[in-house]
Amino acid sequence: MMAVAMHSPVTTTAKPTVAFTTPQNYASRLSHLLTLKSLTPLWCPTIITQPTPQTLSSLALHLAPHSISPISAILFPSRTAITAFSKAICSLATPLLHPSHDAMIIGALGKDAELIDSAFLLNICSSINRIRALVPQTATPSGLVQSLGAGGGRRVLCLVPKIVGLKEPPVVPDFLRELEAAGWVPIRVDAYETRWLGPTCAEGIVKEEGLDGVVFTSSAEVEGLLKSLSEYRWDWKMVKQRWPELVVAAHGPVTAAGAERLGVDVDVVSDRFSSFEGVVDALYSRLQGLSSNCL
Repeated sequence: MMAVAMHSPVTTTAKPTVAFTTPQNYASRLSHLLTLKSLTPLWCPTIITQPTPQTLSSLALHLAPHSISPISAILFPSRTAITAFSKAICSLATPLLHPSHDAMIIGALGKDAELIDSAFLLNICSSINRIRALVPQTATPSGLVQSLGAGGGRRVLCLVPKIVGLKEPPVVPDFLRELEAAGWVPIRVDAYETRWLGPTCAEGIVKEEGLDGVVFTSSAEVEGLLKSLSEYRWDWKMVKQRWPELVVAAHGPVTAAGAERLGVDVDVVSDRFSSFEGVVDALYSRLQGLSSNCL
């Protein structure tokens, strides 16, 4: 276990530094948005989220003709799920469905839906008019379930992560239970891995002199950070002692609830969480308010 000495509280700087713990596939987008607000981004990833040969092989089996034929809907609760799907079908004959197949529902959240274009849909069925793309107004798994409506016993393929090195947060189990309650028969597929990056992943935050904000985009990131902090003999209380004015921002209510469950109080939750612009705008407004109060 690594021990890092605590220092006296650090006050805010002229150009606020904001840590963010997103995996690499989201990092450049969030870093760019922070930079546009004249914030100094500090990337401190705590998890890696990606398909693996094992998850792709499993997913391909679920997309084979005999498996996908009875499926009425495919849900992509994350951008990585869409990426995994696109990689898995490379080993299969496309389009996956016969043109006369019953209508198929494809569901995605927020900005992730930009990846579901005509080329993507043509890999599923040559008759695109048989595919209904569903993007709920509320970009949460619960919003996806509500937009689907009554299942009537139909089967829905759910592309979700396999959690490695961390406890599985309640998001996916709750998602599957909500689908069942709505009359769907959910088929879980671990389409990709969400893996803890290890004991030193919090090093960037621990060694930072001035920190004004932190952005979390999933509860797994929060748990990954806390687990690494414990390796340095830190906990969240010590983080707040180090930076008393630290603003914690969560990307949407699901992430916020997960953070609170883990003992991390959230200061800012954007009501626009279909993309990262919402949480960055909300964080920036809060930091501007703190700066004004100091004048």
